[in-house]
Amino acid sequence: MEKVKSAIITGASSGIGQATARELAKNGYAVMLAARREDRLVDLKKEIEGAGGRAEYRVTDVTSAAEMKSLAEATLEHFGQITVLVNNAGLMPLSYLNKLKIDEWDRMIDVNIKGVLYGIAAVLPYMEEQKEGHIINVASVAGHVVSPGSAVYSGTKFAVRAITEGLRKEIDPELNIRATIVSPGAVETELRNTITDEDVLSNFRSRSAMEPLQATDIARAIVYAVEQPAHVDVNEILIRPRQQPN
Repeated sequence: MEKVKSAIITGASSGIGQATARELAKNGYAVMLAARREDRLVDLKKEIEGAGGRAEYRVTDVTSAAEMKSLAEATLEHFGQITVLVNNAGLMPLSYLNKLKIDEWDRMIDVNIKGVLYGIAAVLPYMEEQKEGHIINVASVAGHVVSPGSAVYSGTKFAVRAITEGLRKEIDPELNIRATIVSPGAVETELRNTITDEDVLSNFRSRSAMEPLQATDIARAIVYAVEQPAHVDVNEILIRPRQQPN
């Protein structure tokens, strides 16, 4: 089987994941699209192929280690190798702790932390065997700064940063595997749609006007990291709107 440079992108049905798939495809990567919303994956695959790129998709729940392993196997089957994993799937149902939104806490932990770990577990053995690979974990500015309402979300993103840094330090330098944290600030995506705490939503509405980043801004940062020469390891990219203070 011919081996082509490839990238798995989780959360590819919208926002940063969708934009990253487009940008990586433009840069010659065969992309494996992963998310739960099949209709959107189908449309994105057609769009990328229509522009001359190569794409496949798998409906995937990142909270299932078995489904993530199957995703990696499908990528190998189609493309012969796994060059890049973009662990992007995430949830952001911000809420004040005294609202006791325990179901939302559990879901964030499952998607934002376990999903990242399951992604690493799915691809790392193959990357070690092929002595090449790049794991991109999407964290957040909330993994640097905790705000009212973000305690649990920030906790998950601090965890993503810790896991990625731990991975970087554990990798044998001879294996040519890189690990990068991407920490976006305010981005115009669907993430806010998961917020059910009216007090948090009110705070969002009361903020002064600020031009948010677009998903493509983050996608281009990811492409920058993966396209560096093999001896360059971009450890973390922290990217905010110019007007965002924290």
